[in-house]
Amino acid sequence: MKVLVVGGGGREHAICTALSKSNKVSELYCAPGNGGISTIATCVPIKATDIDGITAYCTENAIDFVMVAPDDPLALGMVNKLTEAGIRAFGPTAEAARIESSKAFSKTLMNKYGIPTAKYCVFDNVNDAINFVEKQGAPIVIKADGLALGKGVIIAETVMEAKTAVIHMMENKAFGSSGDKIVIEEFMTGPEVTVLCFTDGKNIVPLPSSQDHKRAFDGDKGLNTGGMGAISPSPYYTEDIAQRCMDEIFRPTIDAMAKEGYPFKGVIYFGLMLTPNGPKVIEYNARFGDPETQAVLSLLDSDIMDIFEAVVDGTLDKISIRWKNKSACCVVMASGGYPQKYNTGCPISGLDAVPEDITVFHAGTKLENGQYLTSGGRVLGVTALGDDLNAAIARAYHGVGCISFDNAHYRKDIGRK
Repeated sequence: MKVLVVGGGGREHAICTALSKSNKVSELYCAPGNGGISTIATCVPIKATDIDGITAYCTENAIDFVMVAPDDPLALGMVNKLTEAGIRAFGPTAEAARIESSKAFSKTLMNKYGIPTAKYCVFDNVNDAINFVEKQGAPIVIKADGLALGKGVIIAETVMEAKTAVIHMMENKAFGSSGDKIVIEEFMTGPEVTVLCFTDGKNIVPLPSSQDHKRAFDGDKGLNTGGMGAISPSPYYTEDIAQRCMDEIFRPTIDAMAKEGYPFKGVIYFGLMLTPNGPKVIEYNARFGDPETQAVLSLLDSDIMDIFEAVVDGTLDKISIRWKNKSACCVVMASGGYPQKYNTGCPISGLDAVPEDITVFHAGTKLENGQYLTSGGRVLGVTALGDDLNAAIARAYHGVGCISFDNAHYRKDIGRK
C-alpha cells in the first residue's frame, strides 16, 4: 500500500525507517520530510500543519494510509479531515488530542477519574497566578496550557524564577496563545520515566519504557529542550511498577477518554514520575515522543504496519508485538545555542564513517547537491543497541564521535544517571 507519514523530524525518520521494512508498504512518502528521510521515502513539500493540502495530496495520489506524527496537526484535526475524506489515518482526533493540547483538560480529566498526578491550579489571570506562587513558594512547576514544542514547562527553583516564568508565558507571550492560560503544579520528586502505549480506544499495549533527557546541558542543567537523548528501557521501571501503572494510570486514562466521548486511538505518551508515593502522571502526549521514539522503535521486532492497521481497525487485541531483548540509546546532536538562537546551513561530515550497526536518524537536516546541511535545532539522533544499557550508550557515543559540524552540541551524560 501507499503510505504517507506527516512530519519532518527525527521521530518521523524513525517511523519511516520502521515502515520501510514492512512488506505491506509498497510506496513510502513523507510530508515535508528531511534530508535523511529523502533516502528512504519520497518527500512531499507540504507543511505538516497544512491539513487541506495534505488531504488533497492524499486524495489526488491515492494514498492508502497516513500516519500523523506531530502534535500540531493532530490538535488541528488532521485525522478528522482525512477520515472524512475516506483515508485511513493513524492518530487521535482533535477532540482526543486535547489530552496533550490542553494541560487544563488533561488535569481536569485526571482529577475527575482519580488518576494520580501532581496537585495543581489553572490560571488565566497573571496577577492571580503570581499571588498563588507567592503563597505556595518554590520549587514549583509552571506549564503553558497549550502546545509549545516541548518547551512550555518551567521548573522554578525560586519564587522569583516562578514569577518570571508566569510573566514570560502570560504577558510576554513567549509561547503565543499557548500561554494565555497556565497550569501551576506542585513539584514532584523521583525518577522520570516515559511509557508509550498503542491503543485502539479499547485495548492498550505498552511499548518498552524509556527515559528522555530534557535539559540542554549535562547534569540536567540549562533550559528545557525538545529532548537531548533517550534510553530504553528505563532501569527504574520494574515489573511491579509497570503493573501499577497499567492498573492506576494507563487503563483508567483510556477508559476515561472513552467515557467522556473522546475515544483515543493511536499512540499515547505517558510522562511519569516515580514518586515515593507511587507513579504519577507528569504529562500526556497524544503521539510518539521525540527522541524516545528513536530508541524505542529500534527495539521493535514486528511489522509496524500490522500495528498501525490494528490500531485504526480496533483489532489491537488480535496481534502479537515482539521486541528485541536489547537496550537502546539515542544521543541528540544539536546546533550550538539550541533551544535558543542557532545557525543553520552548516555542512555535516563523517556520516559515512558511522558503523553499520549504529543508526543516525536525521531531525534538522537538508540534502543539497549530495551534501547534508544542518537545518534545525536538533540535527541528528545517533542511536545504537547493546546487550545492556552501558553497551548501548558506549556504542551510541562511538557514532557521535564519527560526526562533526560547526558548533555541534550534545550532552555527554545520556543514560548515565
